[in-house]
Order: sequence, then C-alpha cells, then structure tokens
Amino acid sequence: MAQATTQRSKEYAIEEFLVRSEPYYRVVGDELELFTAAYNQHIPVLLKGPTGCGKTRFVEYMAWKLGRPMTVVKGAKGKKKDEDDEVRVPLVTIACHEDLTASDLVGRYLLDANGTRWIDGPMTRAVKAGAILYLDEVVEARKDTTVLIHPLTDHRRILPVEKLGTVIEADDRFLLCISYNPGYQSALKDLKHSTRQRFISIEFYYPPRDIEAEIIARESGCSSEQADSLAKLGEKIRNLEDHGLQEGASTRLLIYAARLISEGIEPRRACQVAIVWTLTDEEELQRSLEEVVSSIFE
Repeated sequence: MAQATTQRSKEYAIEEFLVRSEPYYRVVGDELELFTAAYNQHIPVLLKGPTGCGKTRFVEYMAWKLGRPMTVVKGAKGKKKDEDDEVRVPLVTIACHEDLTASDLVGRYLLDANGTRWIDGPMTRAVKAGAILYLDEVVEARKDTTVLIHPLTDHRRILPVEKLGTVIEADDRFLLCISYNPGYQSALKDLKHSTRQRFISIEFYYPPRDIEAEIIARESGCSSEQADSLAKLGEKIRNLEDHGLQEGASTRLLIYAARLISEGIEPRRACQVAIVWTLTDEEELQRSLEEVVSSIFE
C-alpha cells in the first residue's frame, strides 16, 4: 500500500520556482528531442492533447531536463550566490481563464503607504528571469490578452510594457510554451491563425495500454495486475467517445482510481467515484460505464 507523505507548504517568488527533483515522465515518442531542439532555437512550443494526458507533467520534466546553473538568491551585501550546485531553469505556469487581463500578465501600478509603485506581472518576471513560461489552456484567455505574446514569439523576442513606455528583451533562456485541448475548441474558443502560426505543435494523446499501465503502477503504487486492468478500462471507455461520451477517461483519472484501490477501496467502487461519476452526470451513460467496469473488475 502506498504511504502518504507529509509535506509542508513552501512559498517562492514566481520566477524562482525551480524543478529541483526529476519528475516522473514516461517518454512515448520523440517529444523530448522536439522540445529540446525548439528550446535551443528559441522556437515557441504549442502542446495539444486531451485532458490528463501528461502535457503539464511534460513541461515540468523539460524544465528539469533543460536545467543549467542559475543564480537567484542574493547574499547579505546584495551579491548573488548559487543556492546549490545544480539550480534549474525556472518554470512559470499560468492557468488561463476568461477574466485574465493584460495587466494580470504584464504588471500594474499599485498604491501603498509610500505612494504608487509598479509591480511586474508573471509574464514580465518570466521574460526577465529566463524562465519557461507555460500558459495552460491558452484558449480560455481573451483574444486581446493572447495578442500580448506575439512580440515574444518571433525574431524580436521582446515584451513591450506600454504603461511604462519600455521594451524588455527576453533573457536568452526564456521559452514560451502554451497548451490547449482541441476537444474543447469552438468558434468562440480557438486560437487565431495569427497566433497559432507562431509555434511548432507537439500532439499528445493517451499512451498505449502497456505504457499507461506502467505509468499507473508507478504513480499509484498499485499492483501491476490492477494497473493493467485500469489501463484496459481506460482503453474501453475511450471507445465510447463516439457514443455520447464527451471525453474518455484520462490517465490522471485512472491513477486516482488506482490510488484509492491502493488505500483499500474496492476496485469497482474506486472506479465509480474516480472515473464514472467524474466523466458524466447522465444516468444512462453512467450505467453503460459501470457495466464496462464490472466486466473488468468482476
């Protein structure tokens, strides 16, 4: 049974969040080589794929893999010193939403006891620090907000700050990476071609069954037999996408079910709360999914 570990919360400046330990990521294709080549050539990257297929974990892994020495901690006299022998590329992640404004990304003036002062937004801080800036679910952001990234995605690699009347040249280590789920596209939520054609695109999907079983076992601590059964379940549920199910079971949901099983929850009940009830509220579809679960976990 997997043992829960106690971890105290930690707080970082957003541009100083460093992936210090190697995240678990199972390579499926040539995504590592493609991302590394894009990083070396300053080419922005677009990740496309369904919910819970590993896009965010992949970016985290690449931030670790592309790490290089970087000084971020200031000493008592203002001199910078290495925090450790192997400091990694910062990873700045922004979860995009429809209320995200330009000021939220670039910065704004704030009032305090000493008057007005400027506060850099997360995009500005990432550009200055040479971070990987990851805009998750970018199609959720307003189109007038996403236009901000255009100067960072061509040969200029600059960020104009109109309120200050300044232009910031991106650090050589800076890379812009965005992601979205093509299954959620609509006329109202889609990338404009003027934005889309500034990126290379890497497509993700759920891994083959044997690899998915390996991932489930590694992430949950369940047995290989249970992991294989869950991977088989995920495969069968995804085949129902053409029969009313909006989206299939993600690898993430399969791992959640496996973790519940590892804690002693009966497999069918674990799949019901982690997968069936999460995927749909329609009773008929729920019954169909539960029949699939019962056929695997008898």
